[in-house]
Amino acid sequence: MRIRAAQPADAPAVVALRTRVLPHLVRGVATTRQMISKPPPGRQHWTAFVAEVDDEIVGWVSAFRNASSSRSVGEISLLHVHPDHRGHGIGSGLLTAALDHLAPLRLPLLRGRVLPESLPYARRRGFLPSREERFSALELTALPPLAVPPGARLVPLSEVDPHHVYEVERDASADEPGDVASDTRTYEHWRAETWDNVGLDREASTGVEVDGVLAAISLVQRDGSRMWSDYTASRPTHRGRGLATAAKLAALRRAAASGVTVAYTGNDEANKPMLAINERLGYRPVAAQWSCLREMS
Repeated sequence: MRIRAAQPADAPAVVALRTRVLPHLVRGVATTRQMISKPPPGRQHWTAFVAEVDDEIVGWVSAFRNASSSRSVGEISLLHVHPDHRGHGIGSGLLTAALDHLAPLRLPLLRGRVLPESLPYARRRGFLPSREERFSALELTALPPLAVPPGARLVPLSEVDPHHVYEVERDASADEPGDVASDTRTYEHWRAETWDNVGLDREASTGVEVDGVLAAISLVQRDGSRMWSDYTASRPTHRGRGLATAAKLAALRRAAASGVTVAYTGNDEANKPMLAINERLGYRPVAAQWSCLREMS
């Protein structure tokens, strides 16, 4: 077993591994290659490690300082190992590499996300469960009818100034439940991480305008026939009118029309309004994970 820094050429093998272990997470080869070769500025000191056995990539983890939050937080992201290679210290080796990378930053708090069956291991390593997150899937074969609220207009985000999209996400995320708020995420960070992501389907991604103002958005990250609802929300001043539901359903319909067959999304279990929207649209739970925190001395 060898642990080394990830390289852009690893992207196809990394995506194949993720699809095998975490099929509900959608990130294509081009997006993964872009992330490895040019991490967005909102992820300071970003790096990733892969584990190899007989020249086959069987494990992955990334680590970075979250520069989009006012809290000083180190992120240990998506640590996973191929099922056929577990129990041989590969996960521990990857975690050690990530911790060693973050150690010089002297961050007071670390966060990782852990599958329920891995919670005992996380506790042993000092990561305590804090919040449960739900993943859901929707087959795009029989979507409900689309009803646009009175006075609203649907628009593909390819026709919208990205500054306006950023403003909706910034305003909507201010009270979004979670352990780490994105309260210092600048437009430059957001643009590099979201808008300029090669996996973003701007034609399927949909906004809702009310009186000429962008009031709600639903972003689509795509990998072939699979998609990820990257962010769906409405401005706090426009909530309660069905705008987020209309944006999401319209985005799903646009994606389906261009060949997407299944959509995935993830939500904090405390985000009851969005969970209710997903249930009305027909999403079904497929997986869960826990946000786990480790305070550093």
